[in-house]
Amino acid sequence: MGKTIRDESTASAYWAAVNTFCSLKDVHVIADAPVGCYNLVGVAVIDYTDAVPYLENFTPTSLTEKEIASSGSSEIVRETIEKLKAPGRQLILVSSAESEMIGSDHERMLKMKYPDVRFFPSNSLGENEWQGRDRALQWLHEQFDDQTQAAVEPGTVSIIGPTYGCFNSPSDLAELKRIITGVGGRLHHVYPFESSLQDIADLKNSEVIVLMYREFGNKLAGLLNRPLLQAPFGISETQHFILELGQLLNKNAEAEVFLKQEKVTTLRPIWDLWRGPQAEWFPTVRFGVTASKTYAIGLKTFLSEEMGMQCLFSHDSAEADNTLIRDEIQQKQPQFLFGRIVDKIYLAELDAKTRFIPASFPGPIVRRSLGTPFMGHSGAVYLLQEIVNALYDMLFNFLPINRRGPSGEDTSGKVAWSNEANALLNEIVKKAPFISQISFGRELKRKAEQLALKQGKDIVTPETVRMIN
Repeated sequence: MGKTIRDESTASAYWAAVNTFCSLKDVHVIADAPVGCYNLVGVAVIDYTDAVPYLENFTPTSLTEKEIASSGSSEIVRETIEKLKAPGRQLILVSSAESEMIGSDHERMLKMKYPDVRFFPSNSLGENEWQGRDRALQWLHEQFDDQTQAAVEPGTVSIIGPTYGCFNSPSDLAELKRIITGVGGRLHHVYPFESSLQDIADLKNSEVIVLMYREFGNKLAGLLNRPLLQAPFGISETQHFILELGQLLNKNAEAEVFLKQEKVTTLRPIWDLWRGPQAEWFPTVRFGVTASKTYAIGLKTFLSEEMGMQCLFSHDSAEADNTLIRDEIQQKQPQFLFGRIVDKIYLAELDAKTRFIPASFPGPIVRRSLGTPFMGHSGAVYLLQEIVNALYDMLFNFLPINRRGPSGEDTSGKVAWSNEANALLNEIVKKAPFISQISFGRELKRKAEQLALKQGKDIVTPETVRMIN
């Protein structure tokens, strides 16, 4: 059987270049690509969501069969540049898979005719999106840094990472900003999402750098040579982040006060939930994760190591084999699955009784609100709230409702069950999430009895159970 590893979110360094460069306010990207690449990135919206808005600073050269087959793309690149040149606008030409396959390399032509236009070979076929973003951020620094010595501004913090196409970035960025300012830090730059080219040279003057994602940004952070912190998940990581940031900024007292306030304000719902009866469910909750590395590690750390829930699997979607993931979902049947639209399709195909929670792209999910964080203390509260609400929703099925068949006939006591059928039913029910096993078993029993009555039988056999499962 074939092996499927990557999905659209990690398919190409071409997407990486567009998502990174178009985030800068004063950049206009020219893609040496067919018009279809404009439709995919600029109009159809990558990842089938509004993660990327309509890109006004993106233009394809509109490669056609003529350029690909014979003449090359130099002429249409020059025509596109002439149309887009404007004061205060930095043009960056990006190669695509199509232009790379015909060997288009415009570096020499640009140096001769358009020295202000930069060319970025995306290596579309050789790197995935996260590798491409890492290299794109490093390239921007090499191209536009002023090469001066750092003049560190005390108390300043810059965040590296937020770009188009990153899952849940508005909420998680808002939480990071809240924590940084709570400690007493002054936000210097959010790069590249809220930055311009002139900010690149100023990044090294930040006292501390916060890396938002594990997948990319490390190369740039290394070039800046500043103290580095990773954006936190859960309670313990966030507490450590607050105290370490306070130490790096020489604001230990402010960090201690902020942390004390967090425990009685932001984190209060977690203590309330922990003291309530629903905390008894936490050890029974079985979950799986298929997401980008940042969220796969973060969700496992918080829910399993801190909340005591059972992590059945946690996969980095850029490396995991999708075929094996589908098999694992079928075999382990998690109660909750944090994942992509790919995983939601697997659940539907398997008719799994699993609650799906979006945690990665691709997926038709809107994540523009600032109220759905996964990171930090607010993220811990939001995630636990989502899970507890879902558990209560499952409990709704435990209500003693007199369920009747389509004909309105109550099947209770009208058919008997063989010992073998009961044993098979119990084995099937055991595979369902713990908290929903009662309702799941009751529903299967009702369906089996209805089918037996419809067939004119007065006993449910294993064959009857297999037919309805």
